[in-house]
Amino acid sequence: MISESQIEDTLKELFDNLEFNAEPAGLYDPLRYMITLGGKHVRPRLCLLTWSLFKDSFTEEILQPAAAIEIFHCFTLIHDDIMDNADMRRGRPTVARKWDGNTAILSGDVMCIDSYRRISMSPAAVLPQVLELFNTTAAQVCEGQQYDMDFEGKEEVPMEMYMKMIGLKTAVLIACSAKMGAMIAGANAHTCDCLYRFGYNLGLAFQITDDYLDTFGDQSVFGKKIGGDIVNNKKSWLLTRALEKSGEMEKSGVIDPSFGKKALLTAMHMPVANEQERLAKIKRVREIYEAIGVDEDAKYEIIKQHATAMDHAGLIGLGKVRYEMLHRYADKLLGRNR
Repeated sequence: MISESQIEDTLKELFDNLEFNAEPAGLYDPLRYMITLGGKHVRPRLCLLTWSLFKDSFTEEILQPAAAIEIFHCFTLIHDDIMDNADMRRGRPTVARKWDGNTAILSGDVMCIDSYRRISMSPAAVLPQVLELFNTTAAQVCEGQQYDMDFEGKEEVPMEMYMKMIGLKTAVLIACSAKMGAMIAGANAHTCDCLYRFGYNLGLAFQITDDYLDTFGDQSVFGKKIGGDIVNNKKSWLLTRALEKSGEMEKSGVIDPSFGKKALLTAMHMPVANEQERLAKIKRVREIYEAIGVDEDAKYEIIKQHATAMDHAGLIGLGKVRYEMLHRYADKLLGRNR
């Protein structure tokens, strides 16, 4: 059986030695740059983990598809940064800022193509199923991004729609990673489906955790400025729940109107022209969140999604050692510092 330390060593070697074409440098240098930006390699790690539940060593038939998942994820980040007009990614300039927008678009495109090239290295016996899974997932990620963009023009969205959006934008790629590793390893359909559901619920918890940390995290360990979602009126889990809950509480008269829905809507429209105004808006919205208990609601939802994920893992019958490997992965993912 492959150990977790072996997975870590293999991931490091894989991404330290990942190769792209040398020329033209203007096209491929941004790919190399994106890979060096780091990150936790959440998705390829899960892919290698689910493979290791059934295999005793790593081969190229899983290493290249695992790399493909991370490369595809990086492609989505390049294009997300273009759409968001973002300046920084993981503390360093985005591809669009370091080069330019046109370079970022083209390099993102070739990154997507490269991910398919590596996916095609899956074993011939399962390649059609792997491609179908990857194709479906890739389209779903784009659908999730479109919903996220659509939400920008709405004052509020139902929680059901928010959960659908993060399911598509975030959770399906984590679910795909879990299923793909097992699928390429030759696991049966029931096992693959359970691992997909494990990854999906874990992905929901992962995104809600990110939303929570953006507002209530420690900036020194989160790795970016706290309160960005509040400043930009981002439809996070916290804001979605707050708009829903504050309205209910205000109507029932169980909360001071100064922390009700009208107060929250007013706070959302506070100016952020300078740092002082920015901090004032963050402080006010956080006060409302804490007054109506949205911070605690988020913690509960994360725990609930984590538990559901582990329930799915428990249906496989992996045995204690392998089940605990999945449990440690889930715990580490949701307890991360950044």
